[in-house]
Amino acid sequence: MSSTSSTASGATDSGPLLGPADIRELAAALGVRPTKQLGQNFVIDANTVRRIVRTAEVRPDDVVVEVGPGLGSLTLALLETADRMVAVEIDPVLAGALPTTVRARMPERADRFSLVHSDAMKVTELPGPAPTAMVANLPYNVAVPVLLHMLATFPSIERTLVMVQSEVADRLAAAPGSKVYGVPSVKAAWYAQVKRAGAIGRNVFWPAPNVDSGLVSLVRRAEPPNTTASREEVFAVVDAAFAQRRKTLRAALAGWAGSAAAAETALVAAGVSPQARGEALTVTEFARIAENRPAR
Repeated sequence: MSSTSSTASGATDSGPLLGPADIRELAAALGVRPTKQLGQNFVIDANTVRRIVRTAEVRPDDVVVEVGPGLGSLTLALLETADRMVAVEIDPVLAGALPTTVRARMPERADRFSLVHSDAMKVTELPGPAPTAMVANLPYNVAVPVLLHMLATFPSIERTLVMVQSEVADRLAAAPGSKVYGVPSVKAAWYAQVKRAGAIGRNVFWPAPNVDSGLVSLVRRAEPPNTTASREEVFAVVDAAFAQRRKTLRAALAGWAGSAAAAETALVAAGVSPQARGEALTVTEFARIAENRPAR
């Protein structure tokens, strides 16, 4: 633990990063108590945030966007390595305090840091150069929609590493045929090659969550699946297929196609068995189905 008596005074014995005492002191000074509503669990271990930066393969020329920086644990570690970084924070108190923390603890890098006070789901542009990477400890309750929104909105993001609930990490990285393969798996695969990249213990957070966490790496595809269907059209098929995942695709896609017979026609045209289920299909197969949707 740091022996520094005031977090705002600058770096501690472990360098500019925040330790457990720093986090608690800063939170107390701001009157901040982590809320379940915002899914806040602050990382209090400097070794963990440095490990995340290494795993993310952040480079000196990267422009990194971080969602939900909280008190700045990961922010400072990213700023040590990246050329520039932008943090998106919804909490007004945390958003107001973070630039001060950065200036106090890493003054020589402060001009390379920007903060956007906003709901990440509503962000459509960021200040400065286009982001090349995203690294974030995502709030558990909104992790998947935030991840997909950021990947859709900022195509310049080439590499992503997110820390999410372990169960969510499994779903994002699942392959076709897995019991946990579903909507998040397919939609993430539209954008990127996805894999589990490690596990994170509970004791590196304050407060400690009652679930384990996992790291997920997403490396953007050079191109999404080769298809004439739009992303929205493909995702509509995905949503329909998994809304009733126990049903065959012939039945599950009846509403999407207009009837079970029309769904079967589209499936056969796409080279997919009408008796298959969504959990067996790749994103490319979903795209082929979308291409063959009957006119209505």
